[in-house]
Amino acid sequence: MLLAAAADAANAAQAAAPVVADFQQKALVFAAAFSSIGFAAIGSAYGAGAAACSAIGAWKKCYAQNKPAPFQLLIFAGAPLSQTIYGMIIMFIIMGAASDATLLASKPGVWFVYMMVGILSGVSMGISALWQGLSSAAAADAFAETGKGFTNQLMVLGIVETVAIFVMAFAIVLLSSF
Repeated sequence: MLLAAAADAANAAQAAAPVVADFQQKALVFAAAFSSIGFAAIGSAYGAGAAACSAIGAWKKCYAQNKPAPFQLLIFAGAPLSQTIYGMIIMFIIMGAASDATLLASKPGVWFVYMMVGILSGVSMGISALWQGLSSAAAADAFAETGKGFTNQLMVLGIVETVAIFVMAFAIVLLSSF
């Protein structure tokens, strides 16, 4: 009788185990999804903050010298925000995988791939945003002082942005192979 009860308990635990594992796997995939936008947003916040501080200081210099304050400095301050959008795109793609129950059930360790893609793409895009913000800060200072070079400065910021675009594109290619 005791053996039968133990066997029934073992069978019940075994039947319940995949449900817990599926839930945990789905939770980990959602954590991976959020990490892509979370880390990208951290970099965007830092980058936009650095660029905004420089733009505000440059405007102050313009006002102090009775020069017109260039509106283009606002473009420099907002440039690092696009990496958050790229992180959001990766987040939605990873979340789509979490909603596919057959994928998670047929490939039990796939959550690790999504976790690594989410974290590494988010961190990479965040670092791109951070450096774009620091570059934007220098561009804002230079443009406010000279009123020249706006197009060249935007092109340089585009080079820094390209890193985030590459990361997003390659992450999409990798995720679509699952």
